[in-house]
Amino acid sequence: MRQVQCAGQPRRVGRRYIAVALALPLAALVGSTTRAADIMPAVVYSIGEKFDGSFNEAAFRGAERFKTETKINYRDFVVSNETQFEQAHRRFAQGGNDPIVGVGFLQTSAVTTVAKQFPKVRFTVIDTVVDLPNVRSVLFKEHEGSFLVGVAAALVSKTGKVGFVGGMDIPLIRKFVCGYEQGVRWAKPGATVIQNMTGNTPAAWTDPGRGAELAKGQFERGVDVVYAAAGTTGLGVLQAAKDAGKLSIGVDSNQNHLHPGSVLTSMVKRVDLAVYDTFTAARAGTWQPGVNVLGLKEGGVDWALDKNNATLITPEIKAKVEQAKADIISGKIKVHDYMSNNACPQ
Repeated sequence: MRQVQCAGQPRRVGRRYIAVALALPLAALVGSTTRAADIMPAVVYSIGEKFDGSFNEAAFRGAERFKTETKINYRDFVVSNETQFEQAHRRFAQGGNDPIVGVGFLQTSAVTTVAKQFPKVRFTVIDTVVDLPNVRSVLFKEHEGSFLVGVAAALVSKTGKVGFVGGMDIPLIRKFVCGYEQGVRWAKPGATVIQNMTGNTPAAWTDPGRGAELAKGQFERGVDVVYAAAGTTGLGVLQAAKDAGKLSIGVDSNQNHLHPGSVLTSMVKRVDLAVYDTFTAARAGTWQPGVNVLGLKEGGVDWALDKNNATLITPEIKAKVEQAKADIISGKIKVHDYMSNNACPQ
């Protein structure tokens, strides 16, 4: 969910990717690729930056894990606007890349079009469904992971008011906040959730300044914990929380390390696993099309607890979150999915 710059990596993006974006037709997709087991994998990232500390970077980590384990190289590309999705997929397919992973729901149309044109190439698309015989669609139960961080937020809040800043106002992000609200109210029925969406266009994913403004507005209303599901816009939310002496919750990747002692936890969404599994299955000859849905039970989502937030999570909070996790996996707690009817129970 998915997307500007990851703290600690200020020079890993910039001129190189700006130049690549301007030279998409050829230069962006040219590079050495190692053939092994007849696969030449590729990744088309979402709008933003590869090292966004969130959605895109999770996909990158999955590809890098595969490369490290197999010594098989891969090609990748970060788009700067929606029109480049189809161009990138087509160029990769024309160049013999297979499988090709599209990261994010904005790639639905591009993958649909190009997959039809190249029926022998295997495509995987994340966060959306493309019903074609050569496409694997990977979805996540973000509402389950968001429930867990909602429990943590409610239990640590001193004001009884917690916040949420979303990126682009779409049903997928409403799914995050709906799960979060359910977790908050399960842990503390009288708590209040204040929420804002950043915008209605893809630019909502790449505006950390606006994210910071929205977070500050919530702090002024009494919020002391804010959950950001907004791509790199969320980095502004996390920074604003640190500056204000408040707590934040990261998303997609484990963002606890960005501001140790200020990031309460992160809702981890295993986009890396989706990419790694696609490449691994393709190499093994076990890749299959269809829809894969990953939740807590499948290890697709979770909450993050490590040395960077250990002092913030008391044994009581940890026990309560783990109880909720076990109850969701067993079916005792059923977390409503906003996308099932575009509504969230109150």
